[in-house]
Amino acid sequence: MPTEEPSLPIALTMGEPAGIGPELIVMAASTRHEAAPFFVYGDPGLLSARARRIGLNLAIVETDEAGALAAFARGLPVIPLVNPVPDRPGKPDVAGAAAVIESIDRAVLSVHRGHARAVVTPPIMKEVLYRAGFQHPGHTEFLGELARRHWQDHGRAVMMIWSETVAVVPVTIHIPLAEVPSALTEDLIYDTGLITARDLRTRFGIAAPRLAVAGLNPHAGENGTLGNEDNAVVAPAVARLRAAGIDARGPLPADTMFHTRARQTYDAALCMYHDQALAPAKALAFDEAVNVTLGLPFVRTSPDHGTAFDLAGTGKANPSSFLASLLLADRMSR
Repeated sequence: MPTEEPSLPIALTMGEPAGIGPELIVMAASTRHEAAPFFVYGDPGLLSARARRIGLNLAIVETDEAGALAAFARGLPVIPLVNPVPDRPGKPDVAGAAAVIESIDRAVLSVHRGHARAVVTPPIMKEVLYRAGFQHPGHTEFLGELARRHWQDHGRAVMMIWSETVAVVPVTIHIPLAEVPSALTEDLIYDTGLITARDLRTRFGIAAPRLAVAGLNPHAGENGTLGNEDNAVVAPAVARLRAAGIDARGPLPADTMFHTRARQTYDAALCMYHDQALAPAKALAFDEAVNVTLGLPFVRTSPDHGTAFDLAGTGKANPSSFLASLLLADRMSR
């Protein structure tokens, strides 16, 4: 695995072409953001057209990986895709799916080959990719597959939503709520906790990470009267984490985990399902939250919002979360 040196740029993917991803990229490039230099695997014509559409006078510099760092001083370095995409904001088309997948694949490969030190991904539209035959539940799972392909890494990719206000990790992610109780296992919770604690140490520099583990049921099951999963599954996983030397507490009632005083007692909250984690994170830090994939042999961050087709091409998209993603990728990859 190549070393991650601060002199290397960050690789950006294009995101959903019809969404706000392309304009977030050109906004970041036009401000010469304080994070590390970056380049994008994208369609030069689309990015140029989107910049003009939102009133930005930005030089698009077509380049390759070797020239990307030097090109950043002259504008937005773009490594062209094999699959071109027209600029049609707000109008997602399955024809653009190949470009989206190619962009992600090539950005990860650039880190593996030592051309970049982290990957930042604007939002994608999974439904469009599914119609093109995409087999993964989401970005996180696809990145895990790429880690196995390029690094022969057989770890598990774990989603974290991070901000200075709160960090949350959903143990189960993109599955129906009705399937969560059967999907939760002691091993899954334990493994998620191990990965989270390890990356908090190695990527975030927290010497002794503190984990707060939410219960599945209201009141964490209230000693079995509101469901037995917390006693039978969650509590044993927490005990194993503690036996492994991790400062973990739980199962805790989720409704009292996210007020100001409670958040001061932990570094990350492990939650049992998607909305138990993401609802408080977005309520507390919608514009600053960053999606971080833990458990990978490379750094990947992404803004914690969707494609916002209604805002695409208007110049009204808020770039705060995207800029926070760049800053965090820079910080983690050092």
